[in-house]
Amino acid sequence: MRHRVKKVKLGSDKDHKVAILRNLAMAVIIHESIKTTASKAKKVQPFIERLITIGKNPDKRNAIRNIERLLQHKSSSKKILEVLVDKYKDRNSGYTRITKLGSRKGDNAPTVQLELV
Repeated sequence: MRHRVKKVKLGSDKDHKVAILRNLAMAVIIHESIKTTASKAKKVQPFIERLITIGKNPDKRNAIRNIERLLQHKSSSKKILEVLVDKYKDRNSGYTRITKLGSRKGDNAPTVQLELV
């Protein structure tokens, strides 16, 4: 029984879930806005928030290591450190916004737009 279990299974196993999270996070960071399902957006939102907060760390060398360990993509980590940290220097959290778009045509899944504020 799965009483009070609030995990969201995005893929078939842990490796697939981690890959989905990394790819969605990289897409949001590079394009600053993506259209995806509601469950994926809710799962990736805290991950993106944490990456930007890590980038705001005053020790840049350590921040670079931590971001590249989590993302494994040079241009997205570079954009966090050069563009997004300056953009959100006055903000403590709440770097992303989820806007409902409606349902997807094929399977009626709720779609949302995940964007950087």
